[in-house]
Amino acid sequence: MDLNDIQVPLLDGTETTFGDLVERKVALVVNVASRCGLTPQYEQLEALHRRFGGRGFTVIGVPSNQFLQEPGSEGGIATYCSTTWGTTFPMTAKMKLNGKHADALYKELTQIPDVNGKAGRVKWNFEKFLLGPQGERARFRPTTKPDDPAIVQLIEEWLPEKS
Repeated sequence: MDLNDIQVPLLDGTETTFGDLVERKVALVVNVASRCGLTPQYEQLEALHRRFGGRGFTVIGVPSNQFLQEPGSEGGIATYCSTTWGTTFPMTAKMKLNGKHADALYKELTQIPDVNGKAGRVKWNFEKFLLGPQGERARFRPTTKPDDPAIVQLIEEWLPEKS
């Protein structure tokens, strides 16, 4: 299945496709949770979104209660993220990441290997999938911070040149 054709429900209840959501940008897709020790990564995600957004980059937050740390409603998640972390990047409705009921988006994303060549299940909240406009793909595990030099370097490589 082509990632761009996958239907994606947004946090506000509207439906779109993944392709329309990313609009051929470099995208960092991150499964997020508000009651996780890694939740402060929201701040770095928003900083990346603001730093590179004007050049064709977006963060896409994907709330999930797969690890029992995002029990709230879509409205509660939106309020929490915007008021606590000042998030402006798009977010999907809650999704299942692993198992036979995993969302189609994550069935595709989990096929991407990490730097050690390991694909498969999402291990924890804040696992990151970096996708480029020419089909480039990279995966970073949860404890890799969003502003890690390896992530920033790939974003810069995959973005159009500064004008």
